[in-house]
Amino acid sequence: MGKILVTGATGNVGRHVTSQLAEAGLEVRAFVRDPGKAGLTVETARGDLNAPETLEPALEDVESVFLLWPSFSTGVADKVVAAIAERARRVVYLSASVPGGGEPSMHYGEIERLIRRSGLGWTFLRPGGFAANTLGWADQVRQGVVRWPYGQAARSLIHEKDIAAVAVHVLTSAGHNGAAYPLTGPEQLTQAEQVRQIGEAVGREVRWEEQPLDEARERLLAAWGDPGFVESALETWGRFVTEPEPVTGTVEQLLGRPALTFRQWAEDHAADFS
Repeated sequence: MGKILVTGATGNVGRHVTSQLAEAGLEVRAFVRDPGKAGLTVETARGDLNAPETLEPALEDVESVFLLWPSFSTGVADKVVAAIAERARRVVYLSASVPGGGEPSMHYGEIERLIRRSGLGWTFLRPGGFAANTLGWADQVRQGVVRWPYGQAARSLIHEKDIAAVAVHVLTSAGHNGAAYPLTGPEQLTQAEQVRQIGEAVGREVRWEEQPLDEARERLLAAWGDPGFVESALETWGRFVTEPEPVTGTVEQLLGRPALTFRQWAEDHAADFS
């Protein structure tokens, strides 16, 4: 098996992909902006996907690429995909799920289309909600109250370790070309229940307080800066109140074990909320 290049190698998912590949004794190269600050024990290559010319040296002797796009717009994604197609044979792209199925929208869908047209062998991972996104509540958890909209929105949040494990499985085994895998956690929990389980993991009572939509919209816009993305997120959370995020069995089907629960994730990250 040839060398595997991991982009986003210092992120929530990419760091686990890198370490799991290395633990399996495989040749892995991490593509990072600053190798000195990456804190990785594998081979690194300095670069930035927003500067495609920096990717070309990192692709030397690479057979497969784990691709995580770093922004909410496609930008120079066409040049990045073309560079990968010129040097590598296959790509595993971390995309996003779509409620009700179908093709993802926004930059996720456009990058999928670029990859489909590239001539590369490809596999798309389409996770739903990331359990790690609840780290955004950390400051509020420390205060004992999480104020957020749609407390009864039910999600099937996935542990980043499971996304990484699926990526490693796909990168290192046959039979996945042309597959798009929807990935979720094993259960549906409302946002209020997620907060309760985080509190139990850190050993303190944390309560939910419903936030008015106008206040939430203003706060999210200040944090994300993209009105379209804010409205899409609020619409999605609102829909999950009456149409909970589905649970898929894909993680168990691919890995031969159940997906990790949200409680397990909260216990793994208890120190981040303390």
